Amino acid sequence: MKMTKKYKKILILRFSSIGDIAWTSTVVRCIKTQIEGCELHFAVKKQFRGLLEANPYIDKLHLLEGSMSPLIADLKQEKFDFVVDLHNNFRTSRIKWALGVPSSTYDKLRIKRFLYTNFQINFMPNVHVTDRYMDAVKPLGVVNDEQGMDHYIPEKDEVEMEWLPEEFRKGYVAYVIGGTKYTKILPFEQMVVLCDRINRPIVLVGGPDDAENGEKLEDFFRKRESNAPYEEGLTELGKKTVIFNACGKFNLNQSASLVKQAQYVFGHDTGLTHIAAAFKKTIYSIWGSTVPNNFHPYKTKFFVFENTKLKCRPCSKAGRNSCPKGHFKCMKELTFDFYLP
Repeated sequence: MKMTKKYKKILILRFSSIGDIAWTSTVVRCIKTQIEGCELHFAVKKQFRGLLEANPYIDKLHLLEGSMSPLIADLKQEKFDFVVDLHNNFRTSRIKWALGVPSSTYDKLRIKRFLYTNFQINFMPNVHVTDRYMDAVKPLGVVNDEQGMDHYIPEKDEVEMEWLPEEFRKGYVAYVIGGTKYTKILPFEQMVVLCDRINRPIVLVGGPDDAENGEKLEDFFRKRESNAPYEEGLTELGKKTVIFNACGKFNLNQSASLVKQAQYVFGHDTGLTHIAAAFKKTIYSIWGSTVPNNFHPYKTKFFVFENTKLKCRPCSKAGRNSCPKGHFKCMKELTFDFYLP
């Protein structure tokens, strides 16, 4: 049922990154469907516009590129009634001050997250970040419709199954192999173990930075299937795994299309894994230095792989370039116990 509110022209602020923007989709839909006649705008960094361009609930995008001044000047001309700040940092505070209209934001739980990631003292509430985003729209009378996330792929970016090698056209598992930081990504040897355990056709999904690992995995399993010599330190496990490395060969929305069409999705704590929840995929979620509390796949079936025996986790809120303890046991000692129907 639609609700009439006094605020008709609303701006959402969330500049980055992929996963965080994906989580805002629930807020976007709920505002647009619950406030009758609402005109909804969204400000985001230019490099992430593809995540939002096809969203039918957004009337206009405003892009941040370089300096804040042009964006603020653009936003001032729109004469918004209300600002929903889902980033909550200095830049968004500057925008809210410049616009001078009523606004709301969400609680980033900075002190609690600091205690958790630096001293492993856990006062974090068991509340997903998407639900904390939804708290920011309570002043608008907007409530969570409990329908989960959305992600809309432009028609031009929908991947046809015929684009894939023949052995993948009857079904495949997607493995999102990337991550923004070293401590959020499985070491290569562990990737081999996981892929072998999956034991089905696997499409590796990721960006250009993930292409090298993708090529190594594809090459390893190709050599094994042809009885070529194994790389030193790697052992033979199964015989049925075939790999297609799609990393860097498809843009972000095309990669999302590959995830959408997968039978199951495996992935690290990274954007495309979180987008998979919008397609209601069964997700096998892999965690190293970060933890799934508050950031697990939202309103979809999921399983978590994490090393809960370590007292040093989490050591970061967004991952690190190296393990501060030097052992990287959170990933190196991770085990994969699962069954694919």
